[in-house]
Amino acid sequence: MSRVPGLLGRLGAGLTRMGERLEERRAETEADAGLDPVVLDPAPPVSVQSPPPRKPPAALAPDPSGEPSAEMAPADEHAPEHVPPPPSYAPAVSARPDPVDAVPWSMRVAAAVGWRLLVLAGSIYVLTQIISAVSLVVLAFVAALLITALLQPTVARLKRMGLPRGLATALTAISGFVIMGLVGWFVVWQVMDNLDDLSSKVRAGIEELKRWALNSPFHVTEDQINQIAKNLSDTIGANTNEITNAGLQGVTVLVEVLTGILLAMFSTLFLLYDGPKIWQWVLNLVPEAARPGVAGAGPKAWRTLTAYVRGTVIVALIDAICIGIGIYFLGVPMAVPLAVFIFLFAFIPLVGAVVSGALAVVVALVTDGVFNALMVLLVVLAVQQIEGHVLQPFILGRAVRVHPLAVVLSVAAGGLVGGIGGAVVAVPLVAVTNTVVGYLRKYSRENALRSARAIEGAPPAAAVPAVTADRE
Repeated sequence: MSRVPGLLGRLGAGLTRMGERLEERRAETEADAGLDPVVLDPAPPVSVQSPPPRKPPAALAPDPSGEPSAEMAPADEHAPEHVPPPPSYAPAVSARPDPVDAVPWSMRVAAAVGWRLLVLAGSIYVLTQIISAVSLVVLAFVAALLITALLQPTVARLKRMGLPRGLATALTAISGFVIMGLVGWFVVWQVMDNLDDLSSKVRAGIEELKRWALNSPFHVTEDQINQIAKNLSDTIGANTNEITNAGLQGVTVLVEVLTGILLAMFSTLFLLYDGPKIWQWVLNLVPEAARPGVAGAGPKAWRTLTAYVRGTVIVALIDAICIGIGIYFLGVPMAVPLAVFIFLFAFIPLVGAVVSGALAVVVALVTDGVFNALMVLLVVLAVQQIEGHVLQPFILGRAVRVHPLAVVLSVAAGGLVGGIGGAVVAVPLVAVTNTVVGYLRKYSRENALRSARAIEGAPPAAAVPAVTADRE
């Protein structure tokens, strides 16, 4: 019996060491798994006097695989499942960014601007195709707008004198069309009356140019001149069919021109008589939110168009009179028809002045020689310089101020789209568009300021809920 306490003491010490080893292995396993080690209270030492345990618990028996048993883990049925992280030797995988964030900001802006430009370019292309398909109607209506802008002040003046609107419109339109018809008839009459004299002078001028070429330092021989004349004659003879077709096409063009003139006349009559009603009908087609701005931009655009047409007519008339008087005193034939051509071509900015001036110089060169042609060139250049630096800034003023680059580009684009008619209406269209855009920008800015002032004058929105909450 004396050996029993010693055996019990050694058995207790062995169980204590076994528990310590199990705790160390558990701590190592949790450290490898990335978990915080759970520190258990060490088992109290078993004294010699303590009674022997009845049976060793099954939880203290080591697992054959070397892992701690499930019963040793904290028994928490409601604990969430824990997903262990990948082992240390696994390759690092970075998270994929959002595709929108992966695209640079500048590229996103360029893409947004690009598709909007594509939509705008497509819309402009479709619009130009539609205008090209009905170019005769469009040009006739635009010509009617220009004529109406020229004649409408006369109608308003006659109405202020007490005449009814219908009678004032009829008198103005009839007198305007009669004046334009008389001018056209006078030009044709002058050309036909001086055609024989001009043809003889042209032949004499060609002979003089031939003699000048023979005596010039360019060493041109008579055989070369005769060969050039023969080539021209052969070309005309070989292309007789093309010339005939061109003549037939000329008849078609003449019919289209007459149709356009009739359309312009009827459109002018209706615009002069029912202009305000037509404008109200156009306003009804505009969305209600944008109607006030368009209603204010319309009169501004009409004043700009009226100022452009009246100023252009005055400048063209001054150019035609001054150049006509100059070439008349220089003895150039058909001075009056040339002056009328200068007046008509003045409605095409930049290009018209060059073409009409070159026509006058060529007629002077062929009929009166080189010296007279140089004098006509000096007269044309002097008048055009006065026009560009004095007349246009003084007469047109700020109403239709357009940059020269915009004038050149608009005339070129209008000529490509609509020919001579497109070149004529390009500049007033750009001037009117500039006025409308400027007014709408100013109108939107004033609306924004007015809204901001209204918001500042109103009581704060947060005060009402606060008072209500206090009352409740």
